[in-house]
Amino acid sequence: MWWRNVTLVYAAAFTAIGILGFVPTFLSPPPEGMTLAVESFHGYLLGLFPVNLLHNIVHLLFGLWGFFAYFSSRLASRSYLRSVAVAYAVLTVLGFIPGLNTLFGLVPLHGNDIWLHAVLAIVAGYVGFMVHETEAGTEKRAEWRA
Repeated sequence: MWWRNVTLVYAAAFTAIGILGFVPTFLSPPPEGMTLAVESFHGYLLGLFPVNLLHNIVHLLFGLWGFFAYFSSRLASRSYLRSVAVAYAVLTVLGFIPGLNTLFGLVPLHGNDIWLHAVLAIVAGYVGFMVHETEAGTEKRAEWRA
């Protein structure tokens, strides 16, 4: 149950953020001197998170993938969360590396995106890897074994 619920939240959030990234009202201009290979819709979403056209498309794809996983099965939901955890952990690390914090000039991954990506990875990783459902469908946290 947890996997599917969290998958649905991620799907809705990614889709909403992807759509908001295409609405100029929600974008503030990027700082002077910051250029990307893809400048369309480049700015700070809600004044906080750097986005551009490709970034918005990625959010939409993760959202659609999440909806597909949610409506498919519990296994698909769990696999989705595990994939999100790994992908966003990698994006978090890339955000700290100058030169890679724009993914080779294609997608901005710096600033507030770093901590947001880290939180997304941690939550998805915890639910996807650590929460186990019993046969009765109730959830229990993983037990740490030495």
